[in-house]
Amino acid sequence: MRTLLIVNPNATSTTPATRDLLAHALESRTQLTVAHTQHRGHAAELAQWAATNEMDLIVVHGGDGTVNETINGYLPLPQVDDGQAWLPRLGVIPGGSANVFARALGISPDPVTATNQLIDLLTLDHDRKIGLGLADDRWFGFSAGVGLDADVCEAIDNSRANGHAATPGRYVRTTVRQFFKSKRKEPRVRIEIPGFDPISEVHYAFVTNASPWTYLNATPVHTNPGTAFETGLGVFAVRSMSVISTLLLAGQLLAANGNPKSRNLFREDDVPSVHIEASEPIGLQIDGDFIGKRNMVDFTAVPDVLEVVAPRPK
Repeated sequence: MRTLLIVNPNATSTTPATRDLLAHALESRTQLTVAHTQHRGHAAELAQWAATNEMDLIVVHGGDGTVNETINGYLPLPQVDDGQAWLPRLGVIPGGSANVFARALGISPDPVTATNQLIDLLTLDHDRKIGLGLADDRWFGFSAGVGLDADVCEAIDNSRANGHAATPGRYVRTTVRQFFKSKRKEPRVRIEIPGFDPISEVHYAFVTNASPWTYLNATPVHTNPGTAFETGLGVFAVRSMSVISTLLLAGQLLAANGNPKSRNLFREDDVPSVHIEASEPIGLQIDGDFIGKRNMVDFTAVPDVLEVVAPRPK
């Protein structure tokens, strides 16, 4: 088995010791090539190289952004896929601050435990095929969104650029700050979903491909508990930014058996596609990375498109 290990050395929780352990474990079972990312977009370039050279497995040791880059580097878009492309399997060893994609797949957030888990799954030849979401022409693994969470991701990206780690505490403080900034704005988002009446006067919306939506330390945050890698997309659209309704909704999101409901919330857990448009350009985030501002985005569920080395769902 020929394996490319992509390491983001700047990811929040990667360490030289963990990288050495992972490389040693993979070297004992595969023909290994190790590459460290050096700039934004490098993981996509490396993944494309691995697919071009028909490598069997790509293992990513980094955060959600590095995983997303990797997927977009080698997985062809449906409109150009002729079925002839060589597609390596994907393994993930968490190395970021949240690692939502890996954890949603059932992979341990501890990189040492996750390494042992990966080796065991490889030994058993244990794979899983999952669906992904498309936001226009970009794949996403677990979440995309417009409005509030995109503004939070943009602010976190700016903090990282200034040398500040993306800690859970920083996410909470940034979310509160961005909430009160956004609260003063009029709702400007309209959502169209096949089979439903249009949803208008939306402040912000999440489109998910798995549950949970994110984690607050060890606590999962569920926006669409019925959404999974094997279903369609989840939609979570909020039509009020009053403090009281937001606090009540936040309590439901953090509940152990959360099933958020509110008269100011539109939620559907299994839809094939979502069209979102805004009267003014609005921020878009994909898998935790700020992409930019858009007036319109089309989201599509694409089933059974990515082969991952991960536990099968119970």
